[in-house]
Amino acid sequence: MTLPTHRFTYTSAAARVIFGAGSLQHLVRETELLGARRALVLCTPGQRAEAERVAALIGDRCAGVFDQAVMHVPIETARHAREVARELGADCAIAIGGGSTMGLGKAIALESELPILAIPTTYAGSEMTPIYGITEAGLKKTGRAARVLPRTVIYDPELSVGLPLKLSVTSGINAMAHAAEGLYAPDANPIMSLLAEEGLRALAAGLPQLVVRSEDIAARSQCLYGAWLCGTVLGNVGMSLHHKLCHTLGGSYNLPHAETHTVILPHALAYNAPAAPEAMQRIARALGADDAAQGVHALAAGLQAPLSLRELGMPYDELDRCTDIALQNAYANPRPLERVALRALLENAWQGRAPG
Repeated sequence: MTLPTHRFTYTSAAARVIFGAGSLQHLVRETELLGARRALVLCTPGQRAEAERVAALIGDRCAGVFDQAVMHVPIETARHAREVARELGADCAIAIGGGSTMGLGKAIALESELPILAIPTTYAGSEMTPIYGITEAGLKKTGRAARVLPRTVIYDPELSVGLPLKLSVTSGINAMAHAAEGLYAPDANPIMSLLAEEGLRALAAGLPQLVVRSEDIAARSQCLYGAWLCGTVLGNVGMSLHHKLCHTLGGSYNLPHAETHTVILPHALAYNAPAAPEAMQRIARALGADDAAQGVHALAAGLQAPLSLRELGMPYDELDRCTDIALQNAYANPRPLERVALRALLENAWQGRAPG
């Protein structure tokens, strides 16, 4: 048995998880356990049908459906949703979908403390974190608050079968970013590191299977399991350079969330590799690769995921401003933030070059 050699503090954030194919059948029971009598169902416009299914399942306990969740949670959308929740007398929010819907539920809970029941249909992992983000005036601001952590999460891999392969891949790599940064976070601990490595391994194994057969429930289950673990890691340790860059790019330039994480991750790992060798060894081991950054890049390329900021619509002439925004507000990172090196990172990511 290998014992940890460094000091650490471990605090567990409690959440009830129901996992397995067909788990949506337990929705009524879980709603009752929360004591909810008027649940507001949240979704994006494109997932209205799934939200209506949830509403039908809980019957008289549904206060209504709010289908206006969008990326990066604009403050205007958050305010509208909060007002609707108040008008309907909602005592619970049921969020079905990906990170955009989970983020909207958190924005409501931030002010009202409504309990959230999360039903993720992507691999974003947001449902396992007390982290919220709201975009105002072109800047995405994030924070942590225990009251926004969903009380209950229903993981039903059958609900992700309809997730297009491209979105499955990018949301999976998005989840991998949570675990990767958790391995070199200043508040990392042995428990979260175990979950991080296992989450990375599960997603690295499950995602390629979806390319072979997208409706494979076993592969969907493996990916959802990995997303759960990776999200748990993000919810328990701090964020570093990768997440800071992605929040800057997403909030300031409205780039697609999961795709941005997919493009940036290998470059952020390459940037931090000299200062976090043990973390990089664990990431590489989980991927079955010789190098962490190259391993993530090769995985993304093999899955035909986007590899450049250019193809996501990032204007080249904004890279300098993006660098300046990312350098604002000190935050923990293994390697000090150097403007020239950070600008080079963004240049490589914009061009779609291999990390290095």
